[in-house]
Amino acid sequence: MFVSRKPSRQFHDVCALKKPMGRIIRERVPQMFKTIHDDVQSVLDRDPAARNVLEVLLCYPGLHAIWGHRISHKLWKSGFRLIARWLSQVMRSVTGIEIHPGATIGQNFFIDHGMGVVIGETAEVGDNVTLYHGVTLGGTSLHKTKRHPTIENHVVIGAGAKVLGAITIGANSRIGANAVVVRSAPRDSVIVGVPGQVVVRNHPLHVPEEKADLEHGNLPDTIGETLAALIAHVESLEKRVNGGWNYGPTLHAPEHGIWHWGDFSI
Repeated sequence: MFVSRKPSRQFHDVCALKKPMGRIIRERVPQMFKTIHDDVQSVLDRDPAARNVLEVLLCYPGLHAIWGHRISHKLWKSGFRLIARWLSQVMRSVTGIEIHPGATIGQNFFIDHGMGVVIGETAEVGDNVTLYHGVTLGGTSLHKTKRHPTIENHVVIGAGAKVLGAITIGANSRIGANAVVVRSAPRDSVIVGVPGQVVVRNHPLHVPEEKADLEHGNLPDTIGETLAALIAHVESLEKRVNGGWNYGPTLHAPEHGIWHWGDFSI
C-alpha cells in the first residue's frame, strides 16, 4: 500500500498555530509580570500604610478587584460575556468592588480601601487614576449607548463621590469627597459640592510623572467663599449709604473659615 510522505494539511495547520502561540507567550508573559509590578508599585506609591510587597499582595482588595477585572474584560471582549459577568460578581462578593467587565481601565489604576466602589459598563478610566471607597462611576440613560463617565489620566476621586452620565473629567483633576458630578470638567479642575462646582486651577501644579495629588483637605469652599464676599460687599455698601454706620442686624462673615453666630440650641 502506498503511503504518501508529504505532510498533511492538518500537520501544516498545527505547526502554523504552534509558532505564533509560542511567540504570543513570549510576548505576553513579561508584559503580564510588568503589569503586576506596576500595580503593586502604584499601591506602595499612593498609600503610606502599605509597608511591603507581600502585604500589598495579600491585603489590598482594590488590587485583587483590578486583576479580576482584567480577566473578565478579556472574556467580555472575546465574546464570553456570561462568564465575564459571573466572574465580576464573584470578585464583587470577595472584594466589595463592582467593576462591569465592559468597563475600560487604564494602567496603574489604584482603588484605596475599595468597599462600595461601582464602575459601570461604558465607563472609561485613564492611566494613574486613584479612587477611594464609595465612588460610583454611574450611568444616567436607559439606552444601550455610552452612558457612563470618562475619567482621563491622573485624576483623584475622593471617598463617596458620584460621577454620573456620559461626561468627561479632564486630566489632573480632583473630585472632593461626596461630590456629585453631573457635568464635564476641563483638565486641572477641582470639583466639590452637590451638585459639583467646577473650579479650574489658574496655575496647574502637576508635571509629567508627578505622583498623585492626595491633599484632600486642600479644597475650595465655593459657596462659603462666595457668601463671605457678598456679606463683605453688603457691609461696605451699608457704610457708604449710612455715613459709615451699620444699622439693623449685623451679618456675620467667617473668620479663618469659622462662622460665628449667636447662641442657639440644636
